[in-house]
Amino acid sequence: MKPIVNEADINDLENVASLFDQYRIFYSMTSDLAKCKQFIAKRLSIKDSIIYLATITNEPAGFIQIYPSFSSVAMQPIWVLNDLFVSNKYRRLGCAKLLMKTVENEALNRQIFSVKLSTAIDNHTAKKLYHSIDYTKITQFDNYSLTPRK
Repeated sequence: MKPIVNEADINDLENVASLFDQYRIFYSMTSDLAKCKQFIAKRLSIKDSIIYLATITNEPAGFIQIYPSFSSVAMQPIWVLNDLFVSNKYRRLGCAKLLMKTVENEALNRQIFSVKLSTAIDNHTAKKLYHSIDYTKITQFDNYSLTPRK
């Protein structure tokens, strides 16, 4: 069983939305397949993200979602790798690595300056993957976040 990765389009909505719902559950969010479908459908229709879907024997196995952005300092396009998920059934079959390598190859083809990502401090499995494919931990910046409130 070897994974196959393709860029997702609207025909892949059901499969990507189902995986996206599982991904959110993994991060302790409540399942909401209807909202996941809406969210993914919008991403695919207005093309403000790039989603790659991994399948094994035509079954959805995992996905990766990229948000294009820019580096002002470098004055070049970058990608923010925001979401990576492989269904429990298909873990340890090379899906995550293949999805990551697909992003790397596409970034090279599209002349993307860099691919940025962040992960939970305790996500050791993901960190091991990132190190194994030459991602470098950036230590010269502190990351901050704000959730606007009324």
